Amino acid sequence: MFSFDKAYILENERAKLIPLEEDDLNLLMPYSMNEPNLWQYSLQSAAGKANMKKYISYALQKRLEKDSYPFVILDKNTNTIAGSTRFYDFQDYHKSVQLGFTWLGKKYQGTGLNRFCKLLMLNFAFNTMQVERVEFRADATNHTSVKAMKAIGCTEEGVLRSNCTAPDGRRDSIILSILRSEWFSNKKDDLEKKCYLK
Repeated sequence: MFSFDKAYILENERAKLIPLEEDDLNLLMPYSMNEPNLWQYSLQSAAGKANMKKYISYALQKRLEKDSYPFVILDKNTNTIAGSTRFYDFQDYHKSVQLGFTWLGKKYQGTGLNRFCKLLMLNFAFNTMQVERVEFRADATNHTSVKAMKAIGCTEEGVLRSNCTAPDGRRDSIILSILRSEWFSNKKDDLEKKCYLK
């Protein structure tokens, strides 16, 4: 049974997801200082030391509130921390969770690492968290992110117009999802094939 108090480490051949801690600030700071564009479409920027501290603090507070479960991403090919991701908006009654706040350093983008992370997280969501639905959201203009979500098997549901405050005003959010029945019928197998295709 899933518990916010447990330290879950998710791992496969390529990726290792380790629960985020305050001490991870130093590991994530190179991205914060050198790659500020990673948060171009994010509702919460982690660019700069002060923002990264807030980013981590907020994620850990939401874990205490039993809303979110954040991770740092270890790329096992290089044995380096490559970014971060999390579950959030966990709703036990409705058996749903959102997967997001995902970012990877530029040199890890397009390497397949993200797919291995999503495979771990989706397996965990449906097997351990026992949800019926995993939802994904993104800025509707973030075409790279939307393409990546569709590539792992997400179904586009629609766009919420001007649904939230963004750093530069308001944004439209695209909604995508994977349902439990879909995951176990074919999407899990499809994503595994994409991950392990040589």
